[in-house]
Amino acid sequence: MNNADVALVTGANKGIGKEIVRRLAAEGMEVYLAARDEERGRAAATELGVRFVQLDVTDQSSVDRAMRTVADECGRLDVLVNNAGVAVEWGVDPLALGPDELRRTFEVNVFGVAAVTRAAVPLMPPGGRIVMMSSPLGSLTLLTDPTSLVSSQHLLAYSASKAALNALTVLYANVLRPKGILVNAANPGLVGTDLNNFPPGRDGVRTVEQGAEVPVRLALLPADGPNAHFAGDDAHAVAGTVPW
Repeated sequence: MNNADVALVTGANKGIGKEIVRRLAAEGMEVYLAARDEERGRAAATELGVRFVQLDVTDQSSVDRAMRTVADECGRLDVLVNNAGVAVEWGVDPLALGPDELRRTFEVNVFGVAAVTRAAVPLMPPGGRIVMMSSPLGSLTLLTDPTSLVSSQHLLAYSASKAALNALTVLYANVLRPKGILVNAANPGLVGTDLNNFPPGRDGVRTVEQGAEVPVRLALLPADGPNAHFAGDDAHAVAGTVPW
């Protein structure tokens, strides 16, 4: 094992996660491509020339096994990108959305993030970085602004889960600050992926390469970089900051 930083990216067999893995590996990091589907995950890891670890963020035993693998093989984890996420409600009236859809969304977008983060922190040295993949759809500032496009989207489960994720980001940042671990949220922008079924190239829809820019930047922060920061580079950001 060399002295390269070790990174793990969840939900990374496709889309933005896969591009983040590609970019971090190109920076010289030892990268674990983590995915729930073993066959697809191994194929993606082989394509990119990185390590694979099976990880279902909704299964605590899977999370624990993945972190034991990282510990046994590398002894530490410098970067965690909590990329895995779901959206189950495009085009659904919020008043028609039931608790099952809310639970399914929170299981991945909130509880899964908490499970992975808790398991990862003991492996992280000072200078570690945790990146949360968030969205302006979770910004209470934008949701309450009638002039913002965000306030007209009405994605009840997804917005609520990302608002909760933003709270996790700040709370983890506060708790881990004395340990020298940076925790920040990234807004990748509206990227054309399987998550939203929006085709790349549609007006205003970004490529995965564009969507990976902000999370990769946060993953590469120096030890004195920002903490408890919601970073973005699209129209919802002002000077690189998305409002909470």
